[in-house]
Amino acid sequence: MRRLLPLLLIALLACPSAHAVPFWGAKTSSPIGTPPDRLEPGEWFWGGVSKGWGPMAVIVSLTEQRAYAYRNGILVGFSTVSTGKPGYETPTGVFTILQKDKDHRSNLYNSAPMPYQQRLTWGGVALHAGGLPGYPESHGCVHLPSEFARLLFENSNMGMVVVVAKAGVSPDDLVHPHALSPIDPVTGADRPLTPLADGQTFHWTPAAAPTGPVSMVLSEADQRLIVYRNGVEIGQSRVSVNAPDPGFGTQAFIVGQGYLPGEIPGMPGVRMPNWLRIGVPGESAAGTALSPEVIGKVQLPGEFLGLLLPVLTPGTALVVTDQPILPGTTGRTQQVIDSDPPDAGPH
Repeated sequence: MRRLLPLLLIALLACPSAHAVPFWGAKTSSPIGTPPDRLEPGEWFWGGVSKGWGPMAVIVSLTEQRAYAYRNGILVGFSTVSTGKPGYETPTGVFTILQKDKDHRSNLYNSAPMPYQQRLTWGGVALHAGGLPGYPESHGCVHLPSEFARLLFENSNMGMVVVVAKAGVSPDDLVHPHALSPIDPVTGADRPLTPLADGQTFHWTPAAAPTGPVSMVLSEADQRLIVYRNGVEIGQSRVSVNAPDPGFGTQAFIVGQGYLPGEIPGMPGVRMPNWLRIGVPGESAAGTALSPEVIGKVQLPGEFLGLLLPVLTPGTALVVTDQPILPGTTGRTQQVIDSDPPDAGPH
């Protein structure tokens, strides 16, 4: 017996793969501004660190082999994926997260590790960390990079909507998603951006979402500001952006406490709240405040500004990009921002 015990220990130490969980993909996020179509297999982007910014939803494009995560209507992360191979195709459609299991192992494939599993169907289709060869190779699940899978797991809730789309089956705005969410975050239904009519300066429909967190996207290229509340568009305005050369690039901001001292150039009599930069991958200016001069480079219609200011409470998020965001315009997809803690659903 004395000799048997050391032999058993040696055997266990010699076979760690029986219990080890592989790590797939890049360990750190690509920098902000990285176009999704430039990601190599296993690469991903995740932006921001703040919590509580409205409902989350995910779009998986089988055609692109990428996943897009939206928070409160705005893209906060994207990743390369590997979906079902021929004969095991990942089904298209609208799904919700049915189960979350951080340390899941397969019931069908020799107890294979499926870390950060988020179940889409009871028939075996789920989001989880897995192999990423650059093409569909799974048995129907959506494989994600390990660290992206962890971030998504920790920031999603039970019941979160996941839409799986494919060219020839799904609308094009789901197959090739952009910076603004094309789906309803509750139902997953296709929900295009409300266009401004010719000659229309802005629209403002706060009753579409009376309560909830507010997030905004400002496109220097489109000269347009889009306002979301609780994942629903409540406002849109044409703006005049007097950007520096080169432009603003892509940056993220959040409303802090208090108001800017003095007057904003071009905005007489306006009490503007303090805006602070959010730290995102590839940027290091987190916490620095915007000056009145920089804010003054963005001019909005006075009537729209009067309607907007009351909803700019501490925690309101703003993404500024020099890339197009409107349907019909082209350019690199941009993003930022984060999310809510997970629900502890049944495992």
